[in-house]
Amino acid sequence: MSIELKKGVRLTVLPTKKYKTIRFFVRFTAPLQAEMTAKRTLLTSLLETTSLAYPTQTAFSSQLAELYGASFGMNVNKRGNLHQINAAMSFVNGKYVSDEAVLPQAAAFLAEVLFHPNAHEEQFEEKSFTIEKHNLIAYMNSVAEDKQALASLGLQELYFENDQNQKYPSFGRPQDLEAVTAKELYQTYRSMMDNDQIDIFVIGDVVEAEVAALFQNMAFTDRPDQAMPVFYQQAAENIIREKILREPIIQAKLNLGYHTGVYYDQAERIAFMVFNGLFGGFPHSKLFMNVREKESLAYYASSSIDTFRGYLSVQTGIDGKNRDKVFNLIEQQLQSLQRGEVTAEELAQTKAMLKNQYLLSLDNPQALIETAYLNQWVPNTKMTEDEFMQKLAQVTVADVQALAQNVSLQAVFFLDKETTHE
Repeated sequence: MSIELKKGVRLTVLPTKKYKTIRFFVRFTAPLQAEMTAKRTLLTSLLETTSLAYPTQTAFSSQLAELYGASFGMNVNKRGNLHQINAAMSFVNGKYVSDEAVLPQAAAFLAEVLFHPNAHEEQFEEKSFTIEKHNLIAYMNSVAEDKQALASLGLQELYFENDQNQKYPSFGRPQDLEAVTAKELYQTYRSMMDNDQIDIFVIGDVVEAEVAALFQNMAFTDRPDQAMPVFYQQAAENIIREKILREPIIQAKLNLGYHTGVYYDQAERIAFMVFNGLFGGFPHSKLFMNVREKESLAYYASSSIDTFRGYLSVQTGIDGKNRDKVFNLIEQQLQSLQRGEVTAEELAQTKAMLKNQYLLSLDNPQALIETAYLNQWVPNTKMTEDEFMQKLAQVTVADVQALAQNVSLQAVFFLDKETTHE
């Protein structure tokens, strides 16, 4: 069941008897703007720890404990041209603890968090604000200590270097937070509540009408119309961008970014999942088997795809002195797929693993929510389990080969140690 509570506010209820818990998931979606991401991330830090009725983290946590140990958390992510704030709450179904009040009490807690932040006179409470701002800046600065994350973000910044919105992390940059005040952040909160598209999902053994009544009583308002194209498109270029960053590290990172031209709403998406599985997505892939296992040139080697930006990345951890060998070997694996060099066994194994991934997702509440979300935002992608399995079964080596031939290298990011001793 899906109903519009207000203009731009949609409630979807996914009844199922699979789980003993109920999950609330609220997604606020806005156009991706680089200058807003850090503030929106800081906003989640405040909203997930305190509210007006629960002004301390202790009081906040105590209320969750009262709800039989419910969990609540918020985060941000970006998808194509969109920036999303997510609020998730999981709690036991009242029928398993003989307490019918759990569902309405959980809804009341969610409403408290969203509609009554710990703010007075249109600004967040200063002490909590200062603590969370300091913590978030410290976290942002600490990301550089995770060298795998540093290399991944470095490749993204290089690949999307001409687009301010795409090049930076979904959580923003520390310099965008330095001057933010408690009053300014309250305006960010108001903008989220007044303007973002809101998708609410409830999954569990629930009565649809009962859930609908709880959310219809919440103080959501109509939002203004705004065009929000989901997919980000960047044309392939004839030049390859390269960057070397030197840090005090033991293991070097060589990451490559490719233009694919394949998007989530295209029929080729399923075949492209097969391509990625064969290239570097699974343990039997060409990257894993040849770069890591056969040649022992990498501590890890894998590929991942982003079908909302037409982007494919390869991640490797290597000995820096083997950079050129590894680079050439990665390119050889792609060229092998471009020539259609895939055995029947490799194709079958990749399809089997994708099928298994899909079946596992049917048992995951959040995966079901994400599918329902995309079915609403990109309706032409909706398919049943049988349709997915049929499309997967139909993928041929020729399909994979054709897609591989359109994959083009655009960016090379190399993280190496500061000095090399041969």
